[in-house]
Amino acid sequence: MSSSSHSYQFDVLVVGAGAAGLYTSLCLPSRFRVGLLTKDELLTSASEWAQGGIAAPMAADDSPELHIEDTLRAGAGLCDRQAVALMVQQAPDCIRDLLSMGVLFDRHGADLAMTLEAAHSRRRVLHAADTTGRAVVSVLAEQVLQRSNIHVMSRSFALDLWLTAAGDRCLGVVAMIEGQLCRLAAGAVVLATGGGGQVFAQTTNPALSTGDGVAMAWRGGAVLRDLEFVQFHPTALTKPGAPRFLVSEAVRGEGAHLIDDHGRRFVFDYHPQGELAPRDVVSRAIFSYLQSHHPDPAHGHVWLDLRPIAPETIQRRFPNIVQVCRRWGIDVFQAPVPVAPAAHYWMGGVLTDLRSQTSMAGLYAVGETSSTGVHGANRLASNSLLECLVFGAQLKHLALPENWTAAIAPSVRASESSPDVSLSGAIADWESQYVTLQTIRQNLPPLVWQAAGICREKQLLEGAIAQIQEWRLKFSDLPLSQLLSRCPLHLETPISSDKLGLDPSQVRAWGETRNLLDVAYLLVKSAAFRTESRGGHYRSDYPHPNDRDWQAHTLVQSERWWKLPVESP
Repeated sequence: MSSSSHSYQFDVLVVGAGAAGLYTSLCLPSRFRVGLLTKDELLTSASEWAQGGIAAPMAADDSPELHIEDTLRAGAGLCDRQAVALMVQQAPDCIRDLLSMGVLFDRHGADLAMTLEAAHSRRRVLHAADTTGRAVVSVLAEQVLQRSNIHVMSRSFALDLWLTAAGDRCLGVVAMIEGQLCRLAAGAVVLATGGGGQVFAQTTNPALSTGDGVAMAWRGGAVLRDLEFVQFHPTALTKPGAPRFLVSEAVRGEGAHLIDDHGRRFVFDYHPQGELAPRDVVSRAIFSYLQSHHPDPAHGHVWLDLRPIAPETIQRRFPNIVQVCRRWGIDVFQAPVPVAPAAHYWMGGVLTDLRSQTSMAGLYAVGETSSTGVHGANRLASNSLLECLVFGAQLKHLALPENWTAAIAPSVRASESSPDVSLSGAIADWESQYVTLQTIRQNLPPLVWQAAGICREKQLLEGAIAQIQEWRLKFSDLPLSQLLSRCPLHLETPISSDKLGLDPSQVRAWGETRNLLDVAYLLVKSAAFRTESRGGHYRSDYPHPNDRDWQAHTLVQSERWWKLPVESP
């Protein structure tokens, strides 16, 4: 890591260390000096929580064409066929790469074991018991730590993109790293920060999923796409005191039943495929059932019965699910598991092309942070880890401008004036400012869950937008916000956390709250903008798809929302 009086410099900065960030770092040309930022430790990400597996058309009775068609069908008319074809066709190479690194997928004899998940026409999901994400991420992390060209910066937090004075190129990021608030310069920045599930009251995402990359890209002026499309996983453990632990879709693929209090498989009332219908259909079926049959739908649940599966299969395929349920007093061999839907995956994100390039020079995005076009309005199960790998692999072709460092000095010189808010003024009343942050963090997720959860309608969406805007204004008026939001313009030299008078965790708390407010605003306003129902976006006041007006992407840049019609894939 080289440094100057103004910044640390890398060839490439990767922000986020889940499957997307790790694999991207490994695929970048080895001649590049790579900085890898992660908010927590290296093995803490949503990818690490992934259970089901990775979809790839590698079975004898499967084909890329079938996988492509399944993906397009799930995407409800908004997939980019070219992007889907790229992902599916390059899937086998990425799987072979993981195998060569030492990822131990389950096998049947010498063959890779494949399971079936909802909306797949073939058994094509590779897995490592029910902890596939952990198996993949742990191996990728080991590989990263062995690479001398990759510098890992754990417990670091990126606050904003660092742009040229004209705002037309990304030069790096502003981050809290090693106890210092500083600028990190790079020829290219790759956002791989995952999704924003923590904006919802009920989510399967870990606490670090606060939409950081999407929020930073939006504030920087990049184009975002399809932010209204959120996938709600139908089967999250729902028990007082327990986290919304995801019970993998593969459980239903192996034969588990969704039942009501009377043991009836009620999902067939809503779709002929029952439990194996697409996720959005199953989630809405549960939501609708609870609305009509439960006295308190918001806290109700249905049951996932694993007992139709052979006990030895349960133990072999789902040991982690067995263990977690047992921890909460549920024996899956003897009783069904209480489940209800929870926010799981954000189909929308930062618009990228087939090379993972965003609309801004020098800025790339990979994984859930991005909108590559492969998921459309509804992601096909187990395509998410695959997308991380394939689109991370596109960075192996990255070429940096020869003179990228020349843009740094003018940007620094253009911003040498001092901020209006002093350090001491910004932190003098930290305790009262922290109360404001905590109040927002506590009240925002329930609001978004109510207004932009599984079922949405105009009045609730508009009320939520107004409330979120009120909170955003209150947040921006905080002295700390006045200081930290201007850091990209004034960081002539790094500021130590001691001088700042704040612990790095306090800076992270401020930054995550800002990001959650921004992504809540973007998501809810996008949901109000799309006046139809499609895929993961369901409007009770517009309950049907409208191909004439809305077979289109929602695009967002700064405060401009517009739609771009797409041809049927």
